[in-house]
Amino acid sequence: MKKLALSIAFASLATGAMAADAADGLWKTQPGDTGGYLHVSISECGSAICGTIDSAFDGNGDQILDYENLGKQIIWDMVAEGSGSYDNGKIWAPDRDKTYNSKMTLDSQNQLTVKGCVAGGLVCRGQTWTRIQ
Repeated sequence: MKKLALSIAFASLATGAMAADAADGLWKTQPGDTGGYLHVSISECGSAICGTIDSAFDGNGDQILDYENLGKQIIWDMVAEGSGSYDNGKIWAPDRDKTYNSKMTLDSQNQLTVKGCVAGGLVCRGQTWTRIQ
């Protein structure tokens, strides 16, 4: 009976790990105008994908421990569309303090193109983020 329970528990863990979304992980944004960048943790939140600011760095690569937006959600309601595409989400741009409609594309296991759009998706601004973990 113990072996059966352990087998079921292991299978449940393995199934959960296999079900993780391909975009899950820690991502480095492209540097902004001042050279600073963020690390964003992306994971599933309910039936969607969300991202939270994990850490911030200045133009010299030094971590900014007192960055006012640490822990703030930067991506939410992103829906997987298949083939590495995500849509119908929102992204908050800390440099402009504005929220945009958003879409993402997982270009490879280590590159994620993230875009914020206005005018019904006709005008978009984006970055390619690099996977750290």
